[in-house]
Amino acid sequence: MPLNSYGVLTARITDTRREDGQDTPHYQVQLTTNDGTHYRAAINVQSAEEPSDLLYFAADNFQHPLTAELPEPGTGWHDLPTRPGGANLDYIRANIVERTQMRPVPTEADGPNNDLADFLDHYIRRAQQDPTAHAYVFGEPWGPEDTPDKIFGFQPGNGVHNVHMNQGNSDKYAQDDGVWQDGGLLLHFAGENRWVAIFLAFQSQSWHTDDETGHALPDQPPQQPGQPQPEPAPAADPLRILAALANPIGGGDEPETITIINTAATPTDLTGWKLADAQKNTMPLPQQDLPAGATLQIPVTADVQLGNDGGALTLLDPRGRKTHGVTYTAEHARAEGTTIVF
Repeated sequence: MPLNSYGVLTARITDTRREDGQDTPHYQVQLTTNDGTHYRAAINVQSAEEPSDLLYFAADNFQHPLTAELPEPGTGWHDLPTRPGGANLDYIRANIVERTQMRPVPTEADGPNNDLADFLDHYIRRAQQDPTAHAYVFGEPWGPEDTPDKIFGFQPGNGVHNVHMNQGNSDKYAQDDGVWQDGGLLLHFAGENRWVAIFLAFQSQSWHTDDETGHALPDQPPQQPGQPQPEPAPAADPLRILAALANPIGGGDEPETITIINTAATPTDLTGWKLADAQKNTMPLPQQDLPAGATLQIPVTADVQLGNDGGALTLLDPRGRKTHGVTYTAEHARAEGTTIVF
């Protein structure tokens, strides 16, 4: 079953606390909303299963259509329905982050700027010091509690945890699996009109999951303790989405197009491959061989939608597995006739 509840907290960062030497250490963040309500975000910096180092990726200039769906800054907790089309995070289905972009980072290491808490400090303390910055913390809520918060002492206790990928878990934690309920941290620096995004996952989690349950697919079982998921082999996924024309000149019957490239050293048979949009509508690729290094511009059929307000595109192999995904925003699609290059 999925998380008990899911949503996003938006508030100002007011304090932080690093935990060292705990059984399951967290990076603790205190946040305060516009109306003065306090929350604590408990961000995992170590896995309870081996390998203990978390996977980490930070985007310094995050651009994704979901940012247009977020609630007003500082307005506290907002429940999010676990389905596509809103502000939800789903690392896999919303093309939030690729497994190959993430790297394991130690919980603790001597010296500056070399462990996970250091990396979180870099962004979170900047947001704390910037009066224009607000945080958006995705995950599972707790509280309000009758007792004071155990870290920062405010009362009533409120908080958010599971601020990490929440699908494809090992058997021990499979009860938390679900789709459209991944955790993460977005920081909006309004003075710079810039988003920073921080994504976390456990090495034991699978990146091929069921579209209904979020469980690891049968032939992609989650690794058991001590065995990290191997990184996807680039040679196994030769096709990539290279570009898209989402807003043709005229806006009438002019065709939208998607361009793919074969990165392999040999031709790739396109039979059975599909393209999917943000709502998971699909269209097949032409049944032909794409030569090594060649590109192919494909007219978009009526089944797939490239909206001018932003969207997502995903490549599915003949087994229906995602091999590559991209997103674009309304800003990217604003100029008529301009091809968006990913």
